[in-house]
Amino acid sequence: MTDERMPRPASAPQSPISSSRGPIVEPASEDLAPAPTDSALPGVHRGGFQRELTQPLPVAPPLAVHPDPDDEISPDVRWIPQQPALPRSAGWSLLFGVLGFVLACFVGWGFPVGIIGTVLAVLALRRPWERRETALWGLGLSVASLIYSAGWLWWAASQGALFG
Repeated sequence: MTDERMPRPASAPQSPISSSRGPIVEPASEDLAPAPTDSALPGVHRGGFQRELTQPLPVAPPLAVHPDPDDEISPDVRWIPQQPALPRSAGWSLLFGVLGFVLACFVGWGFPVGIIGTVLAVLALRRPWERRETALWGLGLSVASLIYSAGWLWWAASQGALFG
């Protein structure tokens, strides 16, 4: 069953066995860009759309670790001084809050430890670099230790003949 309406191309081989020539490759169309011959560095713009906020940043040359005094560029290299250590008090307030609460559960003299923990927690909450969760736990435990200590001291005062 052959379709006689379709003419056969003249260059098509007549036998089912292919010829010894290689496969026929068509040339590329004009709408394809040729492949680049060199590879660009990462971050270099490769063409296409440029958007103001999302365009690639230029690649900066690396700075010398140990500047050479004879080099023309490296004498201008200045290192940023290390930032001073910021005071930390959130962890200390939690420690004093736990110690004050444990001490206030057994005796009434955990009052000064609770005051120290409360002051440190308030200082930590005012500093933006401190951990808020730790400072809030320290404040809560310190206030609880103050309440328990005040309860112990009130109970001790009412049991004794200290206030008449």
